[in-house]
Amino acid sequence: MRVRIYVPATVSTLDAVRTAGEVGPAPVTGFAVTPTLREWYAEGDEDELEYAAFSDAARASLRMLDADPLTPRRRVVLSADVPESTVTVHPDLDRAVVRVSGPVPVSSLACLHVDGADAEKDVAAAAAVALEADLGDEDAQFVVDGAEGHELEWYDVTEIDQVVDGRRPDS
Repeated sequence: MRVRIYVPATVSTLDAVRTAGEVGPAPVTGFAVTPTLREWYAEGDEDELEYAAFSDAARASLRMLDADPLTPRRRVVLSADVPESTVTVHPDLDRAVVRVSGPVPVSSLACLHVDGADAEKDVAAAAAVALEADLGDEDAQFVVDGAEGHELEWYDVTEIDQVVDGRRPDS
């Protein structure tokens, strides 16, 4: 059986994935529908639970952007289907956190999700205050909410070169 996980990333880490042919090194931290997430989101259906895990990965991408000032200010989330036997749930870290015991090969990626160019200003501002928002700063949370108002665009895995190189896949 396979499990859908959402791995937070940046354009720079996506470039490393393209070069290495895998997401790594192990363990790979991601987000998924976990028992703790199900308990927390008791009223949600499966799609809502998946979206909650995906949203947590997008928020984690903001933290990664803050740590890497040279990468483009776009959140990236990688959707991957990995063997359930390789996934360990970590409710001690957060309700949807999982770790995959080995690198995730590109062949396990289902798709890529990346902010559009119109989101860069809001994402840059949010990345700069993500930690403060995590610590309860309401003004910082307002800025993060502004970035989270942008939906990430969907890309096929075969479009990784265009995404990393900043070209429109349809051009």
